[in-house]
Amino acid sequence: MDDSRADRTPTVRQLRLVVEAEDYDAAVAFFRDALGLPEQAAYSGGDGARVVILEAGRATLELANPAQKRMIDEVEVGRQVAPRLRVAFEVDDSRAVTERLVAAGATEVAPPTVTPWQSLNARLDGPAGLHFTVFEELRGEAERAALDGFGTDA
Repeated sequence: MDDSRADRTPTVRQLRLVVEAEDYDAAVAFFRDALGLPEQAAYSGGDGARVVILEAGRATLELANPAQKRMIDEVEVGRQVAPRLRVAFEVDDSRAVTERLVAAGATEVAPPTVTPWQSLNARLDGPAGLHFTVFEELRGEAERAALDGFGTDA
């Protein structure tokens, strides 16, 4: 990594993914109640405008080149399925969360699968047209970093 970047104070304080949901109530029930994202705030305005802000733990932006995106689809699903944007939620128990979300109306695209990067990942399609992954880390960060193909671009 460039040393000049290492000393920079981050200017971004929060990442928000804003998703338009035709069936707003169903989307809120799914992501807040079934997945368990705590409600941080909710606002309404004129003409029936409504928004809810759900907390999703730590936010990261994962940038992948096309080859990486294809490889992840192959590992997790066995075929190309993900649109250009995919949301991923880290959970404590991928199997239980997948079952709960399917019961709440999600479509299971691929069952929980152990990946080469040592996580248990399931693919689902949910409300508001979101294609997403729920994943459970099976090894700590230091253990994963020691695996072949892991590390940083630094």
